[in-house]
Amino acid sequence: MATPEFILALREKIGHDELWLPGVTALVRDASGRVLLGQRSDNGLWTLPSGISEPGEAMAASCVREVLEETGVTIEVTGLISISTTEPVIYSNGDRTVYVDHFFACRPTGGQAQVGDDESLAVGWFDVFSLPEPLAPSVPRLLAEAEKFEATGRTLFDG
Repeated sequence: MATPEFILALREKIGHDELWLPGVTALVRDASGRVLLGQRSDNGLWTLPSGISEPGEAMAASCVREVLEETGVTIEVTGLISISTTEPVIYSNGDRTVYVDHFFACRPTGGQAQVGDDESLAVGWFDVFSLPEPLAPSVPRLLAEAEKFEATGRTLFDG
């Protein structure tokens, strides 16, 4: 997975110091209620489509772009499930990053679920009661947040 050019340029200035980045995660449900997951190429874990917003890009637009790039599925963002701040992530090269993640509810509008780039090994639709392994630890938490959002219609925030 290639690091975006704007991050490489920032890293030239700040080195390995902590960098806060806007992130997006998508819960895409089809008409049958199945969720769209991708198996990451860096760690083999199945997870919801996600990524980093480009400079100046609207968060919902980032979500649409990331899902299409990673999965081949076009989507419509229908709601904001939650906004949360991750714990610091320390990469193998020493870079430290914190993500402010925007978790969106989405529905598919077209395309075909398929591996769209080198970030994924596989892509597919899954029943929430029959998720593939190995599953990223964040997925059960995110699905629980989505359940709360669907029950209340209220966006969840940190704290």
